[in-house]
Amino acid sequence: MSDKLFKRSEVDPGLKWDLTSLFQTEADFDLALEDLVKDVDQFVQKYQGKLKDPEDVLTSVKDLEAILARLQDIHQYSYLPVSVDITDSLAKDRSQKTSSIVAQVSTKLSFYNSELTLLDDQVLRKVADLDPNYQTFVENIIKLKRHQLHPKVEETLASLSPVLNSFEEIYEQARSADADYGSFLAQGREYPLNFVSYEEVYAYDESQEVRRKSYDQFNKVLGQYKNTVATNYYNHVLRDKIMANLRGFDSVFDYLLEDQDVGLDLYHRQIDMLMEDFAPVMRKYISHVKEVNGLDKITYADLKMDLDPDYTERLTLGESRDLIKQATQVLGQDYVAIMDQAYEDRWIDFASNIGKRSGAFCSQAYASHPYIMLSWSGILSDAYTLIHELGHAGQGYLAAQNQVQTAFRPSTYLIEAPSTFNELLLSDYLRKEATSPRAERSIISKMISKTYYHNFVTHLLEAAYQREVYRLIDQGKGFDADKLSQIKRQVLEDFWGDAVEIEPGAELTWMRQVHYYMGLYPYTYSAGLTLATQAFLKIKEGDIDVSAWLDFLKLGGTKKPIEAGKVAGVDLDTEKPLADTIHYLDQAVDRMIALSQEIE
Repeated sequence: MSDKLFKRSEVDPGLKWDLTSLFQTEADFDLALEDLVKDVDQFVQKYQGKLKDPEDVLTSVKDLEAILARLQDIHQYSYLPVSVDITDSLAKDRSQKTSSIVAQVSTKLSFYNSELTLLDDQVLRKVADLDPNYQTFVENIIKLKRHQLHPKVEETLASLSPVLNSFEEIYEQARSADADYGSFLAQGREYPLNFVSYEEVYAYDESQEVRRKSYDQFNKVLGQYKNTVATNYYNHVLRDKIMANLRGFDSVFDYLLEDQDVGLDLYHRQIDMLMEDFAPVMRKYISHVKEVNGLDKITYADLKMDLDPDYTERLTLGESRDLIKQATQVLGQDYVAIMDQAYEDRWIDFASNIGKRSGAFCSQAYASHPYIMLSWSGILSDAYTLIHELGHAGQGYLAAQNQVQTAFRPSTYLIEAPSTFNELLLSDYLRKEATSPRAERSIISKMISKTYYHNFVTHLLEAAYQREVYRLIDQGKGFDADKLSQIKRQVLEDFWGDAVEIEPGAELTWMRQVHYYMGLYPYTYSAGLTLATQAFLKIKEGDIDVSAWLDFLKLGGTKKPIEAGKVAGVDLDTEKPLADTIHYLDQAVDRMIALSQEIE
């Protein structure tokens, strides 16, 4: 990564995604917005107060799907530019304008679910009899009946959605647009610093001085916004609690897990077992990193350091393309073609520029191809990030080809399985290609520090912290920035024990992740990786065929998590998959330590 961060306008177009597959011009987008409003008005006129027969409901849902498909494309076109440049005032204006129009049409469409929930279950089930593709849609409407509010209340909530859903945007503005992280001095030179460069580059730097100096400067600036961000976050979780009460849920946890189609037992099991049983494995791993690198201690600023920094591989975009195609070869040529198309048709935004949000994501609309955002710095770990997001893209692409629009999105509980499965394919391919103990050790370390650290540790600790915050709000208690820092520090200390020094600044990690504004999302990373690990091992050992995994990817949202897991050959109804995954990782760490002894 260059020391200088360029403006978005100065970045090579080849590093940017191509949004013209959504709309060729701004005029086309504006016309689509106009057509959307007209189509919604026609839909309301045609169906409001007239949904009584199964045949009419089936026709209506197909008409609605066409509207939703256009709506998703419109959302993509308005949202994606802001995610890569929060300083772009024109993009922000477009996004806000779109948000306002979407709120208006959502308000008009709110009658639809309200009227369907008034129909007898027998009528609704006949819809699925007429066309089995809509079984999932029918089941979701029946489930909705339990917590649906009066139609006028639903309409009011829909009209308020831009305000009620604004907390994530406020957070992004604070951390990415308002905060000026300045620079820091290390190794006799000055380094520019922003949110992305710390999270994506400096935290991984092989220089201890760079890691720790950037960490100190980063947290110094971050801490200046802690009260604002804490107030914003309090309002976000309070909104969730109010919605849980309004809809008659026993707790805010039940409310947030409803859409995932899992119960509290799976949620708590995932967090508790990893905090108790996986923590010793990671303490053993990080202690070995300290030993190999001759450090007197490991601080929180050092957690993302490489086991063997001198063996860190650099990678061009062209090389990453070839690598990902080779790694995913096991899934067949049709799947590899999706990976290749992502490069060829510019689904991916690789650029590092001023105003770009940190992290990475894959955004999937039903009628168009996926879009992927990351910041490419040219190291092997970037390939892990990319193949992860391409896993989301592959799943979304296949589900959209095989399911109707109202059934193509899987439960959030499963959403991270396809992405983490791809990371395991990458590690497996690299490990097979390793020609020395040092190379094999490096790949095992990458697998643990990238795939499992990110999904089983980073997001687990987010989930454990988040659980305590929601417990407070469920009890009618409030919190401020200091309370959030106290909770976060306690979670970190419980997990890392004496293996890591939790120095000042670590407690502010609660300010660094947008996932806190996405309900109970963080724990699903480890849930998805548990499923992915077991499916990967079963395929590798010949217990199931790779076609089972492809069938799982094509399911979309047509099966609940427990049933979907069985399609992939994994029984998620017990703790065995998670226990077996932890054991697999314990063996991997032991193998890594044995390789170190062999190298010495």
